[in-house]
Parts: sequence; C-alpha cells; structure tokens
Amino acid sequence: MPKERLSMRTIREILRLRYEVGLSQQAIGVSCRLGTTTVHDYLTRARAAGLSWPLPAELDDDAIEALLFPATAPSRVARPVPDWPDLHQELRRKSVTLGLLWQEYKESHPDGFQYSRFCQLYHQWATTIDPVLRQHYIAGEKLMVDWAGQTVPVTDRLTGEIREAQIFVAVSAASNYTYLEATWTQDLADWIGAHRRCFEFMGGVHALLIPDNTKTGVTSPCRYEPVVNPTYQDLATHYGTAVLPTRVRRPRDKAKVETAVQGIERQILARLRHRTFFVLAELNHALWELLAEYNRRPFQKLAGCRQSLFEQLEQPTLKPLTERFVEKLQVRHAQP
Repeated sequence: MPKERLSMRTIREILRLRYEVGLSQQAIGVSCRLGTTTVHDYLTRARAAGLSWPLPAELDDDAIEALLFPATAPSRVARPVPDWPDLHQELRRKSVTLGLLWQEYKESHPDGFQYSRFCQLYHQWATTIDPVLRQHYIAGEKLMVDWAGQTVPVTDRLTGEIREAQIFVAVSAASNYTYLEATWTQDLADWIGAHRRCFEFMGGVHALLIPDNTKTGVTSPCRYEPVVNPTYQDLATHYGTAVLPTRVRRPRDKAKVETAVQGIERQILARLRHRTFFVLAELNHALWELLAEYNRRPFQKLAGCRQSLFEQLEQPTLKPLTERFVEKLQVRHAQP
C-alpha cells in the first residue's frame, strides 16, 4: 500500500521549523512526532518543488500538494544520467559533496533522479573503477611517501663492485600523480633531499606528508603520538606542511603509496632488470623517462591520466615553494 501522506498542517510546520526556526531534521522529527526519514523526504520534495518559507500566499493546500506530489506519467520517461566520471573528479575538490552535486544536477535537470537514487547510481558506478581511484582524497591535501622494497643494482665501472640503490616513491593522493628517484641510502640526508626534489617536481607542497613509520622520518613510531625526526619536522615547518605518520600495522592509511610502489616495481623497475647502470645519475635518468610515460598512461575508467588530473585538479591547490634550507639541514644533520 502507498504510504499515507501527512496533513498539510504538518507539512507547513515541517517547512516552518526548518527554514524559519532552523531546526535539524532530527529535531523536527521529535517536535512533529515523525521519523527523520519522513522529514528528510518532505524537505527533499519541497526543495525539488522550489518551496521554502514563508509559502507564497497565492498557493492553497491543493496547489502545494500538487507541487510536492506531481502526478506520474503513465509511461516511464528516461531521466538524464549524470556524467559520473566528471562528478567523481569534482568530489575530490575541497568542500564538494554528493549533496551539492545533486542540487546542481537538479537545477540543470528538474526531472532528474531524486537524491537517494542519485547516490545509489553513483556508488554502483564507482564499484566499476579501480579500488584505489574510487577513494575520495581532497585535492592538494595528502602526499604519501615511502621507500620501495625493491632496490636497483649500480655497478662501479672500475672495481665491478655492485651497490644497491634505494628507491624513494611519493604519490599525490587525489590524482595518483607519482614521483620516484634513486638514492644511495635511506638515511636522513637522502630522505630530506628526496622530499625537496619531489616538491620541485610537483611544483608545490601538499598540506600533509604521510610517511610510513620509517626510522628515517619517525624517531618513535607510537600508534597514538609518533615522534617525528627533528630535521623532518624542520622540513615540514619550512615548507608550511605537516607530517602525519601512518598508524602502526594499518596498511590502509597509506594505500595509495603501497599501490604506487607496486605499480612502480611492475611497470618501471621490472623493465630495467636487464640494464646495467654505472652511476646513480644514469639510473635516475632512466627512471624518470619511464616515470613520465607512467604518469601519462590513460586511466581505464576515467578520462585523462595521472598527469592531466594532477595539473587540472591538484597543482593549483598546492602551497608555493619557498627557498631551500640547505644550511639549516646541514647544521641539524651534523648534530650527534
């Protein structure tokens, strides 16, 4: 059976309490002895009908009811389908919500889907894209950094000695735009230097740095109050960012960089396995050539690629670079 409609007196009271008194939907439900879902449904209908408070004097009860409950056509009319990929990218912008996007959609398509169906269809579409890409990270907010587990051998041309180069990886969370470079060690100086060169590569600084609990960046990897290395903290302070280490044994905290490391190992490092490198600069040149190709590779389910998405969505939100702090780093690094 269809659900019995509320009296017009109750409907008017819902609108008054919402738009004149400013009560929440839950408070309105308590006042009118209604469920929150019912209150939400009538407020949604009122928004779709363009009703607020006070109601126009020329509208009687029959006219208001006709606006809230328009007669359905006997045949189903195809409703305009939103551009889900574009909507998905908009969600990465600060303060943008599904509710706002639905309101904009309804303004352009008054006969479009209602909010609950709109959200249902979006989430159904989102399940078809890569699990990492479907996560909603805010543009310019997080840069995730880590060392790759795989190393690359570099051979001394004179002695034949082989030295394993470490691979630093950083990924911009909202776009998956990736940076990597080879360093000789995972020591503090290489860690800080790799960050600075990453900032230059990105053309700015993210609001948060998300490292793993590596000993280089985190002195005391406590679950609740990790202690960041003083020099690493100096870097963050200088560039106007903050360090937020991942929780111990919580791989989802850094899912982006873990996935990026896996992609780097499979699509870049594996392609270099038959090459012999004699100096670190030669290795980095080869890495960066393949990295450019990696960042320009088109997404399978979304328009564009890592680079285009970063340039369009994230780069404008980054904090500008400031002068380097080489002297400060040298003083700190020289301390016992």
